Amino acid sequence: MDISRDKNSPDRELNRISKGKGKAKFKINKIQATILLCGLYLFFSLAGNIAATKVTYFGSLVMDAGFIYSLTFTWRDLIHKQLGRSAAVTTIWLAAALNLFAALYFQLVVMLPAQVDWANSGGQAAWTFLFGIIDTSSGIWWQSIFSLQMRIVIGSILTALIAEMIDTQVYHIWTRGRGRSWPQWTRVFASNAVSIPVDSILFPIIAFTGIVGSQALVQMFWTNITVKALITLLIFWTIYLVPEDPIYEDV
Repeated sequence: MDISRDKNSPDRELNRISKGKGKAKFKINKIQATILLCGLYLFFSLAGNIAATKVTYFGSLVMDAGFIYSLTFTWRDLIHKQLGRSAAVTTIWLAAALNLFAALYFQLVVMLPAQVDWANSGGQAAWTFLFGIIDTSSGIWWQSIFSLQMRIVIGSILTALIAEMIDTQVYHIWTRGRGRSWPQWTRVFASNAVSIPVDSILFPIIAFTGIVGSQALVQMFWTNITVKALITLLIFWTIYLVPEDPIYEDV
């Protein structure tokens, strides 16, 4: 038997790992790379939207606690860089679907009968306040459906889709034009400079128009843009966590 033809032979494995100009790669395949990169993106998206139910402050800036969501913009760039534009777009749609399914499931949990002791301790009230997207207190059907919580859910999903798709397009154009020869961090700033303002302005308009005044809306615009821009400054270097060449082996 010719050992060089054996798919599991040590020589064949060594040759596979050492392909590509003699640069060794991680011993993972494309499926594993996809799970790692896209899994973290989905975590940032889901965790950010759930954490956004808490309002906090930083100095004089009042904001929601979902600032971890800001990581999705730069992490999307890593997915685009390693797995391509189609993978980035698919991940964005998947994140939107998961956020919608999570919101609907949480509403189902709110509607389930609560154990008396747990409800008396404030558990049911807390769940209803945080995750109840259908408000039946008014008795008017359209007000029940278009409650503040529902507007927040719809706003977060729509703005994420729009902003992340814009981020994808800007990144794609940047890496196909003159920006391809520029330092990699410039593509992060270029794409985030467009997508972050879109996300920061569109969400408050959808979620809070008619609930807070115009002055408060403008303050929310600038607060969100400022916080997300600062986070971009702190994490832009993560684009170098993966090289230009694939980190995986096609096997």
